[in-house]
Amino acid sequence: MKQSKMLIPTTKEAPKGAEALSHKLMLRAGYIKQVSAGMYAYLPLAYRVISKIENIVRKEMDSIDANETLMPAVLPAKLWKESGRLDTYGPELFKLKNRHDTDFILGPTHEETFTTLIRDSIKSYKKLPLILYQIQPKYRDEDRPRYGLLRSREFIMEDGYSFSIDDEDLDKIYNNMESAYRSIFDKIGLNYRTIIGNGGAMGGSDSIEFSAPAAVGEDTIVYSDDSNYAANLEMAKSIYEPLQNKAEIKDIVKLSAPNVNNVDEEVKALDTTKDKLIKSILFIADEKPVLVMVRGNDEINDTKVKNYLCASELTLANDEQIQHFANVKSSYIGPLDLNKDVNIIADNYVKNMINAYVGTNEDGYYFANVNAERDFENVDYNDFRTVREGEISPDGSGILKFTRGIEIAHIFKLGTRYSDTLDANVLDANGRQKPVVMGSYGIGISRLLTAVAEQQSDENGLIWPKQISPFDIHLIPVNIKKDDQVKVSNEIEKELLDNGYEVLTDDRKERAGVKFADSDLIGIPIRITVGKKATDGIVEIKIRKTGETIEVKKEEVGSTISILLKDLK
Repeated sequence: MKQSKMLIPTTKEAPKGAEALSHKLMLRAGYIKQVSAGMYAYLPLAYRVISKIENIVRKEMDSIDANETLMPAVLPAKLWKESGRLDTYGPELFKLKNRHDTDFILGPTHEETFTTLIRDSIKSYKKLPLILYQIQPKYRDEDRPRYGLLRSREFIMEDGYSFSIDDEDLDKIYNNMESAYRSIFDKIGLNYRTIIGNGGAMGGSDSIEFSAPAAVGEDTIVYSDDSNYAANLEMAKSIYEPLQNKAEIKDIVKLSAPNVNNVDEEVKALDTTKDKLIKSILFIADEKPVLVMVRGNDEINDTKVKNYLCASELTLANDEQIQHFANVKSSYIGPLDLNKDVNIIADNYVKNMINAYVGTNEDGYYFANVNAERDFENVDYNDFRTVREGEISPDGSGILKFTRGIEIAHIFKLGTRYSDTLDANVLDANGRQKPVVMGSYGIGISRLLTAVAEQQSDENGLIWPKQISPFDIHLIPVNIKKDDQVKVSNEIEKELLDNGYEVLTDDRKERAGVKFADSDLIGIPIRITVGKKATDGIVEIKIRKTGETIEVKKEEVGSTISILLKDLK
């Protein structure tokens, strides 16, 4: 491919507003172009990378007998209304109407669509298990799209769905899918972790998240420094170490502390420390009130609370709701003498607190010397706090460390969450109707460009792994006005193409410095420079990743390239 014939609009500077390194480099290297906020055009180089990623995905899906399909991106809203997600998915859902005033959405994911396909197509367990997948654009109306392809409103995704007659088959497919995803990311050349993930709006039970460590990552990965434990911060746990406070238990005392609005003001007003406070926060879980308590120096983990309650929706109570259920300002709410309609749950560490402070449900007052085991009734205890770095890993091996990561894939065991709702049943071996057992699996294809670019780049530009690089070799005749350089370049290009290599030849009438700078920016693994020594049949080969250069005779180019690419990851 001649570079003069390709659309590769390189620039020296990234446009204003580009923050992430990957975003800046892909814009500067002419891989992507913003069309509108959160919407990008994939230019020829980027599309070649995406195509190679998709082909790797297809080969791995073939290996586990997954069937590729393609569903519409515009979906009838009634399906999502049936599943209950039309109202619970949130404001990121694109909603629209057709000329007949029928409601539709732009698909952010396709559980409902695939479930109804199986419902209408499969009637017997003998046709199961079955795995279907697709690769297509998805749509989420991000409030603040940022970091280029990392958080965009339109993105390319591989989403797969499995259908089984029982949990045993689901487990096999789930494990096979995990192995296939690992193989995909290994072949791409990505550094990644598998971590415990949260099903979120997907529903379901077990889930594994694949995360690529990167400074720009919006997720926090919690991992042990001495074991394989790793989890998303939302799901991370640590060893529970009960408090060993042997202080004498005192009688409850009511204290005046007016005009307190937050924990810091509470500490000052009561002349105490955060670890002696019980922080009480009122939530609304599926329209029902629940009071959640943690130590004053801990943060409530909304995801753990939501999962514990099996709630579809969890929100902080507003002032009106707090007044209705507690008749008090939020900073003075507490578990004692609280409206009986309010469910009360507390973090494990609250149970062992000695002589703590808590709100009285009366404005301006707190109770001192509160002891959970003595004073609380009808309180359920569990892990509802966000872990902190340095705590002991839940497997007892090592301490917890934090790092940033980009979520690149997620797999879920959905069970019968969607088949129950959408009546996707089959006849089992006994002739009885049984809901199909489902799994859901997804890879952020376009996100992978960001993840790789973040991990494999330098101050000069991108450094693509050979498996997904837009081309194998960048061939640069320094001066196309020199017949000897053009002749040698043409001979090398023909040999490489005949041997199955993908070659980008820079035939532009540009200065050598411009060509070399663009080459580093574009990031193709191997560069061959045909310069002044072309007359002697000698060219220079440069490895983009290491910067190493060697001179070889033109007759040795093919064998040298074969060795170099074999050694590259």
